[in-house]
Amino acid sequence: MPTYRDEAVVLRTHKLGEADRIVTLLSRQHGKVRAVAKGVRRTSSKFGARLEPFMVVDAQFYAGRSLDIVQQADSIGSYGAVIANDYDRYTAASAMVEAADRIAEAESGAQQYYLLVGALRSLSRGEHPPAAIQTSYLLRAMALSGWAPALDECARCAAPGPHSAFVAQLGGSVCGNCAPAGSPKAQAQTLAMLRALLAGDWGEVDDAPEADLHSASGLANAYVQHHLERGIRAFSQTGRRGGAR
Repeated sequence: MPTYRDEAVVLRTHKLGEADRIVTLLSRQHGKVRAVAKGVRRTSSKFGARLEPFMVVDAQFYAGRSLDIVQQADSIGSYGAVIANDYDRYTAASAMVEAADRIAEAESGAQQYYLLVGALRSLSRGEHPPAAIQTSYLLRAMALSGWAPALDECARCAAPGPHSAFVAQLGGSVCGNCAPAGSPKAQAQTLAMLRALLAGDWGEVDDAPEADLHSASGLANAYVQHHLERGIRAFSQTGRRGGAR
């Protein structure tokens, strides 16, 4: 069977037997890859520490029928330890890789890979609040998949906005005529924060009140979970140490 080499982000791992792991990765050229990393749980493993969640590697794989085999892994981005040692960064990263895993089931490509790598790098360096990095990543990943929320016009009739109602099930902002009775309202500053996060306007994001980020993160989380059609387990950690991740 052939071998291939690719850059990849480790999304999650599972124990296999006494010494092996099944590693799920998002790769630059091959989309989502599931592979067995043999012997990596032994202390003598040469590359076990490189195959932990949030790590970025240049790996060589042996193609198998159901699972590939990791033959070699060289570190490109060692973000795992720094992220894992901070609660807010860890929960934000967990939400991002879980969403990336779900998105890759339907669509993946180099842009999704680079977006996730950039978000993990920024998170590990503490460039912005973890909740902001997480929410910006989620919105941009959804947009790359063709699921960007409507923020400037009605998601149903395209009437120019801004509109105060935000309904995740309908695709984002909706006008008064299209909004179902009792639809949740979004403040103008919350919608402005969503726009800034989607555009990567970090000057505006970093200067905004924390309450605006919290509100925007809540809307984004609801939107993402609806369109991925499954809950994100990492979101259950939100609020345990204050604020969205």
